[in-house]
Amino acid sequence: MTGDPFQCRCVLCHDYGDRGDADQVERTIIGNVHEHGWHVVMVPEDEIGPGFAYTIGLAHTHGTPELAMFGLDVRVMHRMLNTLGEKAATGTVLADGQEYDGVARGLPVRLRCADLRWYRMFFGRAIGFYRRPPFPVLQVAWPDADGRFHWEEPIGQGHQDSQPQLWLPPNEHPVGAWTAEL
Repeated sequence: MTGDPFQCRCVLCHDYGDRGDADQVERTIIGNVHEHGWHVVMVPEDEIGPGFAYTIGLAHTHGTPELAMFGLDVRVMHRMLNTLGEKAATGTVLADGQEYDGVARGLPVRLRCADLRWYRMFFGRAIGFYRRPPFPVLQVAWPDADGRFHWEEPIGQGHQDSQPQLWLPPNEHPVGAWTAEL
């Protein structure tokens, strides 16, 4: 183990005496992190809002932030998160403000650091894995067909609403599908 503050906070490297109580989903997550280095949770679109997906285990295995995406088909986001996860696994440093090409439809994606106050709303399984925040999460934002991100002007309302702005505190986030549960 390294001196990284994100190591040894999760069920994989610290036994709290309750491993036998893990449900099937938790066992699957633990198995995927152990075998592949991370797991991708996929939450499909429903009547409440657009779908989203996020990683669990990148911080544990590679000392890099977890990744989260919103508003696309969950299978597409799964592939995109795996592409970025593979970059992290080979030593690429993933950080706030970076752009990466070759991840989304030939357009760049941009990484934004998620505010901790969103974690309970979106990253419950990761909290269960790590046992408590903080673990770093970067939102992977994708642009519209013209290359504009959902916080840039001018932007269509549909694209603007497709993804939250997790770098903003919840009380500063524009009202919409992502704030309905607040």
